[in-house]
This record gives sequence, structure tokens and C-alpha cells, in this order.
Amino acid sequence: MQLILSNATVVLPDQLLRGCVVVQDGRIAEVQSGRSAGAGALDLEGDILIPGAVDLHTDNLERQVQPRMNARWPSRAALLAHDAQCAAAGVTTVFDALCVGDLGFDEDRGRTCADGIADLEALVPSGLLKCDHFLHLRCELPAEGMPAQMQAWAGHKLLRMVSLMDHTPGSGQYGDLDRYRLMRERGGEDKASIQHRIDELRAQRARLRGPNRLALLALLRTTAGADVAKPILASHDDRTAADIAENLADGIKVSEFPVNLAAARAARAGGMAVIAGAPNLVRGSSHSGNVAVAELLAAGLVDALASDYVPVSLVHAAFAAAETLGLALPAAIALISAAPAHVAGFDDRGRIAAGQRADLVRVRVHQGLPVIRQVWCAGTRVA
Repeated sequence: MQLILSNATVVLPDQLLRGCVVVQDGRIAEVQSGRSAGAGALDLEGDILIPGAVDLHTDNLERQVQPRMNARWPSRAALLAHDAQCAAAGVTTVFDALCVGDLGFDEDRGRTCADGIADLEALVPSGLLKCDHFLHLRCELPAEGMPAQMQAWAGHKLLRMVSLMDHTPGSGQYGDLDRYRLMRERGGEDKASIQHRIDELRAQRARLRGPNRLALLALLRTTAGADVAKPILASHDDRTAADIAENLADGIKVSEFPVNLAAARAARAGGMAVIAGAPNLVRGSSHSGNVAVAELLAAGLVDALASDYVPVSLVHAAFAAAETLGLALPAAIALISAAPAHVAGFDDRGRIAAGQRADLVRVRVHQGLPVIRQVWCAGTRVA
């Protein structure tokens, strides 16, 4: 089946080209300058054509499962809604980030994870999903029973990424205890209860983080085999050079969402790929009070962006990086396409070039806002 997208501003890896893209059987067959005279060519009216975004970390499925604090949505229906949102946001490759283990922030997370994996197993082979889905399991290191929970999924065929997290107050994302206390107070908790919980979680961390980390890494080493892809290992919310050193010693090559410049610099110096949050860039700041992604980009310390909790933030962040930070548009778009594809080990997507998957997104900038008009995943229109 052939598709011709003509009269587009095509974002190539190193330049913009006014031309057309010919798609054959789900792959890009040819990129040409000028308009196409082919029968049935679709006129994109000069709109920008970019590669489909590759999102290495999205929590959006969890948000569809629980749209309100006390309202749980049917799991499979939530996955379909999440899939449709990703497609409409121009995300054609999705790493569904599900949590293994919890520190009391969301008691239903274990159920969400198990249901989500079961739903992906059922729907990925069905052909009903619009996007290409993979698993990213986020493992809470100080959580009771986390390694045992991972036993069932460590060798899963969809598992491509595992991140090591620690959301203990006083660590990582919640390193600022005063800010953490204020966040909990705004949620209605009294000061004494908050301090009790902090003390409890920090004691649990001292007891479990080290053994759980060792058990998780050993499990992942033993489950990868000839018929199971070895997942990429990532750290999460790195704060100190010591965090980075520990990760490097354990063979971890990706630093997700470092919370300050020092951690990002240490990660880069150690050869780690640095992933930053697109919502941070769009909003102009971190919702947790940590380093601004614009500051990391200005320092040359970001390899790729992930949507974290808003799928459409990827496309918006890429255009914002070009508009406000002065990145050339091909370099900005690479942050959400070619770069995360490289981190994930994919060589068949992320660029508009002959032989690549025809994951394509049509964008028009209207009054400074990138508007996604059409999306194709492997040559099939999905939005």
C-alpha cells in the first residue's frame, strides 16, 4: 500500500526540506524535494512533517486508570483511552511506565501494574492499538516485596526498560524535606503525622534499599537470554555525584530526570544518557522544585525528552526548544524522536529517511502553538 505526503516542510535529521515523502508498505520508500505528481498524493499545504515521537517514560496510563483520587476506571478501557491520547499527541512509540512497589503514595499501584501488563499482553497482538507499545517498569527500591513482585515480569517479552526509583522523603525528587512537608500539609495531613511518616519511610529505606537493589539487578541479569531482550537500565531522580557513581558501578547507562545540574553533569561525565521531562520545559519549571529543563538544555546536558505525565508535551517541548532556546528545528525534533530511539536501541524509527518506519506527524504552528493535524504509525493513519 502506497501513501504520498506532498508539499510538506519535511524535518530531516540535518535540514528542512520542502518536498514529499513516499511510503510503501509501512516504510519510508523515498524522500523527494518539490511536489509530487503521483496520483492520490496528499497535499500537506506546507505543514511541518516530523518523525513520530518515541516516549521512553509516560505515566499517562496510571492517570487514565485513576482519573480521580477515589475513582478507578476499568483497566482495559483506560489503556485504549491512553493509546488514543498518545496517538493524538504524535507519540507513535510508547514505553508504558508502570510502578512495581509503592511507599504508600498509591496503594492500588500494584493492581494497576498487573492489570496494565495483562491488558498489553491481550491488546498488543490484537492490532487494536494505534501506537507501538513497550513496557517500562519503574521499581521502587525501598518498597516491601518489590523484588518478589518483579519475578513474574523480569523476562517479559514487552519489557524494554527498567528504572530504579527511590521516592523516600529526603532523597531524589523529594530531597527538599521542607517542600515535601508543605506538599503533604496541602493534602490535609497534620505536621505530626507527616513527620512520623517521614521517619518511618527513612527507616524502611535504610533497611530495604540496598538489599532490594542487589536482588533486582541480580534478577535482571539472570532473566535476559537469547529469546528475551535485555532491558535498558535507568536511574531515576539522581541528586548527587554519589548517586551517579553507584549507578555507573552497576552498569546503569541512563539517568532519568536528574534533579540538579550537578547530577546531570556527573551523569554526562560518566557517559550516561540524560533524559529530561518535557512538561518541565513546557511549563518553564519543575513541579517538584528541581532544576529547570531549559537550564539543562542550555548547558548541553539533555540527550532526550520524555513526556512523564503529559503525552502532548513532547511535541510542544520540541517546538519550544526551537522557538525559545534557539535550537535548530531538526535538533529540537531529534530530542523526541531520533535520540530516544537511539537510547532504546531502535534503529528503525525516529528519522525521516528511506527504510525507516513510516511513523509521521503533521504539525501546523498556529499563533506559536504546534497543532498536530495528522499522525501515521507504520504508514497507517491513527489520528
